Amino acid sequence: MVAPSKDKIAFTSKISAVAKDMLLAPIYLYQGNKVKRDTVRLLEPEGERHGQVKLHDSPRTTVDTNDRILSVMVVGDSAAAGVGSDNQQQALAGKLIPALQQQSVVNTHFDVLSWSVQATTGHTSFDIVRRLYVLPKPSQAVDVMAISVGVNDTTSNILIVQWQQQLQEIITIAQRKFGVKTLIFLSLPPMAQMPALPVPLNSYVGAKAAQLDTVLQQVCSDHSGVHYMATDFASMIADYSNGGPVDNKAMFAIDGFHPSSITYGYWAEQLATLINDLVISEIETNGFA
Repeated sequence: MVAPSKDKIAFTSKISAVAKDMLLAPIYLYQGNKVKRDTVRLLEPEGERHGQVKLHDSPRTTVDTNDRILSVMVVGDSAAAGVGSDNQQQALAGKLIPALQQQSVVNTHFDVLSWSVQATTGHTSFDIVRRLYVLPKPSQAVDVMAISVGVNDTTSNILIVQWQQQLQEIITIAQRKFGVKTLIFLSLPPMAQMPALPVPLNSYVGAKAAQLDTVLQQVCSDHSGVHYMATDFASMIADYSNGGPVDNKAMFAIDGFHPSSITYGYWAEQLATLINDLVISEIETNGFA
C-alpha cells in the first residue's frame, strides 16, 4: 500500500479546515457580532505623542545643533496608539523611551532621542498607507520606524494578496518619503488567546492572524532594512507569573482584546533591545550617518 504524499496530506488537511469553517460559519458570525456588541470600548490614552529627551546626563536642557539625534517613529493601529493603558507613559512609546535610554550603544552614539507616535484605533494596513501619504515629509530622515499592523486586517478578513500589496506600499513610502533606515514590523499578537474571543471563534481568528503573520515575515525577509520582531508572548507570561499560576488575562486590558500596560512594558523592552542591536549593525555597515 502506497502512503499518501505530504502534499496530498496537506491538501486534505486544508480541505477539512475549509469544510469545518463553512460548517461553523453561522457560529462565527453570531459570536463575532456579540463580541462587537459587548466588548468594552477603550479610548486612546491621553498624553504627549511626540517629544525629545536626552539620552545621557548633560548640564544642558535644550537640544544643540551638534547633538547626535536618533529619531524613532511608532506607527500603526490601536496597539501603537497605546489603547489598554491609562496614559501614553504607560503605552508602547512611553515605555520605549526609558527602555532606549538604558541601551548602551544607543547612549554611546546618540545624545538625543526624538520620538513620535502616528497611530489610530481601527487602522488597517490600507489606513496606514494612506496616513503615511498624508503626513508631511520630515525635514530629517527617520532612523527607526516601528509598525504595529494586522489585527484589524485579520478581523476585516483581508485577502492575502491585498495584505501583501499594502505591506509593500508601507515599506516603499516609509523608505522613500521618510528615509527610514531601519523599519521594524511587530508580529501580530496571539489572537487565539484573547479573552474577549470565545471558542470556536478564537481558533478561527487566531488561524487567520497566524496566516497574515507568516506572510508578514516573508515580506520583511524580502526587503533590505526591513525587520520582523517576533513577540515572545509565552515568555512574557512565564516571566510575569514568576513560577506561579499562569493567567494570561493579566497580559490583556479590561476589554480582553488590547494589550495591558504590563504587556506594553515587555514589548517595549524587546523592541528597545532589537533597535539597539540593529543600530550596532547599521553603524558597523554604514556609520549610521
